[in-house]
Amino acid sequence: MRSIRRQLLLALLSVITLATLVGALATYRTARDEASALLDYQLRQLALSFRDQARHSTLRRESGNEDEAEEFAVQIWAADGTRIYLSQPRPELPHRLPLGYATVDSGRGQWRVFALQQAGQVIQVAQPMHLRDRLALAAALRIVAPFLLLLPVLGVLLWLVIGRGLRPLVDVARAVSTRTAVALDPLPERHVPAEVVPLVVALNDLLLRLQRALEQQREFVADAAHELRTPLAALTLQVQLAERAADDAARADAFADLKDGLQRATHSVQQLLTLARLEPGASEPALQPVDLRQLAAQVIADHLPLAEARRIDLGASPQQQPCMVSGDADALRILLANLVSNALRYTPCGGRVDVVTGSADAVPFVAVCDSGEGIPPAERARVFDRFYRRAPAGEASSGLGLAIVRSIAERHRAQVLLDQAALGGLQARVEFPPPAPA
Repeated sequence: MRSIRRQLLLALLSVITLATLVGALATYRTARDEASALLDYQLRQLALSFRDQARHSTLRRESGNEDEAEEFAVQIWAADGTRIYLSQPRPELPHRLPLGYATVDSGRGQWRVFALQQAGQVIQVAQPMHLRDRLALAAALRIVAPFLLLLPVLGVLLWLVIGRGLRPLVDVARAVSTRTAVALDPLPERHVPAEVVPLVVALNDLLLRLQRALEQQREFVADAAHELRTPLAALTLQVQLAERAADDAARADAFADLKDGLQRATHSVQQLLTLARLEPGASEPALQPVDLRQLAAQVIADHLPLAEARRIDLGASPQQQPCMVSGDADALRILLANLVSNALRYTPCGGRVDVVTGSADAVPFVAVCDSGEGIPPAERARVFDRFYRRAPAGEASSGLGLAIVRSIAERHRAQVLLDQAALGGLQARVEFPPPAPA
């Protein structure tokens, strides 16, 4: 498992170490430049001191300190090019060079040389470059060493500081862990760092949506249990009546009523299952192109036996061009089937039901029109509620048809409009979003 705390610690220590090394490099170069300037000055002063000795003919080899003797090498050349003085016999010493400062490579290392002329003699003072580099490196290490030694201590301090900075995330996690299905209170946003506020806001939005979904689920289960209680009680009563039938005719009537009751209960259970699949949180189906004209033809073919039994003229308006929408074909078939089924239920015998598909102002639509009694404008908003019934006398209804229609329409970002139909009854029109431009 990846740790934000560990990643931050490694990143910060890496940046600090890199910055320290860059600073050490800059310090080394600065120290080397300053040391070179100082040592160049010493070379010149040493050459001037030998010039004064040569003037008074007091040249002599100083015993001095061996370390100091290794730091400088002095050569004096006569006018004819003969070397008349050598402070230390080193075979890698550079030979006679032009006057002034120069950096030469003797084959065994580089030397910094200063030469001046006095009374026909050339005084040459040289120093190995590795001594200058060593002095510069020692100066840089003296400056950087304390920072390198403090890195472990800095790592511990950063670990504690980062842990303290991440404590609000731990508090949010602890607060989320206390939430249950019956206690989905929003998380407090006060005293929360600005970086954690978006997380808290997103979690509160999730908790709110989860609370609504659970409330809808509880309401659905309670309503479903209430609605199934009545048909189950009716089935029990019809079974008892069939058992107590005095003759074959009464028994046949009782079994016919029982069969009708079973069909109504089966229809209610199917509607409940369909509505449950459309509840919030259900998996979203893959959208595909759907031709509303072909869909209407399939639904009309499925309902023709029912329409013929009720002597209702069920058909579709002529439509030559396909009417394409993007959606779930099975869900849209259930939507249109519920609209047609409701229209057939509310249309009296000998009436008419038309299914119309098309496009108005680039908006695809499908409409079901009937010649029934319609719905008063004051009730049109309520008919979408679950278990709301307006079934005519002798008709059974689960009160879920239009609720299912609305749920499917919302999932397809469509809207359901109820209006007066030209046939005299109700027009249920579903308008879909315009297709995206190609």
